[in-house]
Amino acid sequence: MNVTLDKNGNVSGVLTISLVEEDYQAEVKKQLSLLGRRRPIKGFRPGHVPASLLQKHYGGQVTAEVVDEIITRELTNYIRENNIDLLGEPMLSKDTQVDLVNEKNFEFKFDLGFAPEFDLKLDKRVKVPYYNIEVSQEMVDNQDGAFLKRFGTQVPGEVSSEDALIRGALVELNEDGSVKEGGISVERTIVSPKYQKDEEEKKKLVGLKVNDEVVINPYKGAGGNLTEMASMLAVDKDQADVKSDFNFKVEEILVNKDAEHGQELYDMVFGKDVAKTEKEYYAKIKEMLAGQLKSDSNYRFTIDAEKVLLKKVGELELPDEFLKRYLVSINKDTEPAKIEEEYPRTREEIVWQLIKEKVAKQYDVKIEKEDQMRLARIYAAQQFAQYGIGNVPDETLDRYAGELMENKDYAKEINRRAFEDKVFATIRDKVSLTEKTVSVDEFNKLFDEKK
Repeated sequence: MNVTLDKNGNVSGVLTISLVEEDYQAEVKKQLSLLGRRRPIKGFRPGHVPASLLQKHYGGQVTAEVVDEIITRELTNYIRENNIDLLGEPMLSKDTQVDLVNEKNFEFKFDLGFAPEFDLKLDKRVKVPYYNIEVSQEMVDNQDGAFLKRFGTQVPGEVSSEDALIRGALVELNEDGSVKEGGISVERTIVSPKYQKDEEEKKKLVGLKVNDEVVINPYKGAGGNLTEMASMLAVDKDQADVKSDFNFKVEEILVNKDAEHGQELYDMVFGKDVAKTEKEYYAKIKEMLAGQLKSDSNYRFTIDAEKVLLKKVGELELPDEFLKRYLVSINKDTEPAKIEEEYPRTREEIVWQLIKEKVAKQYDVKIEKEDQMRLARIYAAQQFAQYGIGNVPDETLDRYAGELMENKDYAKEINRRAFEDKVFATIRDKVSLTEKTVSVDEFNKLFDEKK
């Protein structure tokens, strides 16, 4: 067996693996013998099938499997033992022609794409913009208003608003507007203008008073959702496909009443006794908003850091033709012309990934379990927040975060995020930040600029 690497440039080459019959024949005989014990041929006892017959029945298949295993092993070992940093995966060269049936000696050629070598030094001479977003009084007031609504209560109202709940009775009608004999009748149900899928149906339910009657179409209002229809009409789902109009008589209107400032509200928003006065409450809102905006500032930093470091590294030589061919091979559902069109952006992403890996290697960036759990807790808290659950106890977050880490998809995403976070934290630590305080509008305009 012979393995050779011929470079055809700085970032590409051809790895050739040559096999002669002696390299694989012993293993083929061994596998055929094992096969003879497992798969007896009619007329022969297991283990007593002549080698020539086994060769005739299974020789081609077994030879192909053994040769494939040897080639894969030698290819992997050579790359690992010679510390070859690849882009993509080895691809069988187009001029490789192997006849496993009629030939005894084989030559496999693999095209390789190499990661380019480059230098990257991070120090305080490298300057990256960092934008601190100012928390305005308007933002504080808007968040306060959102909390007052969120923690408000429902009270009887005189006129239905868009976010009101309306209790009443439904009676199914004929096409001429008369009550349908034997039709669906619901003594007490609840509808809300806010959740109507049809704008005309929504308008009918706004401005109603107790004892008002209005003709509505539940099917249109629910957008044909049979689960919602079944709940509103108090029937089983298989009986809910009803497109008739209904007479709706209003019996009670519940409207939202905002919460009031006081200890009860402060405790519901931030936890017991975290804020004890209105001044402390507003200060906590401002602190919370500042924390949220910090995430936006950090996200913007990742964009600017990428721009600065890409410029610093400059144009890197990549095995472009190899990479295009590789991308075509792993994206079977995408037209080659589309891959060619998108390649400039893909190329930049590849270079940026190489830069991140260079930073990680150069500054010994490692992902620790605590890094994973920190992000897993954030994911867990976000999922609880989707259901309106805040101030989740630490032990509950820890337990749920642990469950997320057992999910392969979540674990993969968490590890990716943890790696990115630590790389960018390293960059922030090594470079100089050119800090500037901006308004939300000024900050948002940054994203209108061309990258």
